[in-house]
Amino acid sequence: MKNNDVKEVKVVGHVQELVGNPSALGLLGLAMVTLVASSQKLGLTGGPTGSVAYVLPWAIFLGALAQFVAGLYDFKHNNTFGATAFCGYGFFWFGVAMTWMIKMGMFGQAVAATGDIRQLGFAFLGYFIFTVYMTIGSMGTNKVLFIIFFLIDLLFLGLFMSTLGWGGETWHKLAAWSELLISIFSFYGSAASVLNTHYNQAVLPVGKPFGPWVK
Repeated sequence: MKNNDVKEVKVVGHVQELVGNPSALGLLGLAMVTLVASSQKLGLTGGPTGSVAYVLPWAIFLGALAQFVAGLYDFKHNNTFGATAFCGYGFFWFGVAMTWMIKMGMFGQAVAATGDIRQLGFAFLGYFIFTVYMTIGSMGTNKVLFIIFFLIDLLFLGLFMSTLGWGGETWHKLAAWSELLISIFSFYGSAASVLNTHYNQAVLPVGKPFGPWVK
């Protein structure tokens, strides 16, 4: 048969592309950025001015980029919940990092001087609403992830209340301690995702899905 006798080649069937579970990376990013950021909120770091300058790299590369990449790979898993969560919070940290850069004058002192911090407060309110319905969705995953989302609810509640000036120091403390607990549980969740997948057994238990919509 001559080469020019072949007019068309058709591939029939499904080609499976193997993609690893991105949850471990996404939860690592969340754990790292909340650990560093909570140290500033709790007054353990940052100096007398409460500077967030050294939080920026962790916000951009771990909080934002690592979670965003994990979200993109969750889309490849056809995991709408995981993809929306990781990409959504990844974009959050991109936004927060840029807000901090504006506040520090990286885009000019005139821009920094005219900013209204209450606009950030309304962004926190929006993410509180987002996290509430994502918390309902997390019930269909596992109990560790549900705890993380519940703590994120408390974090954004404290953030928007304190940033909008609708409460006292109590709301700031709620945000600070919630953020630290988010870090602890996210480290556990990341470790469980890595080890349970690596050994193909429940090395670290995460709890079964629960709630009225779980089949």
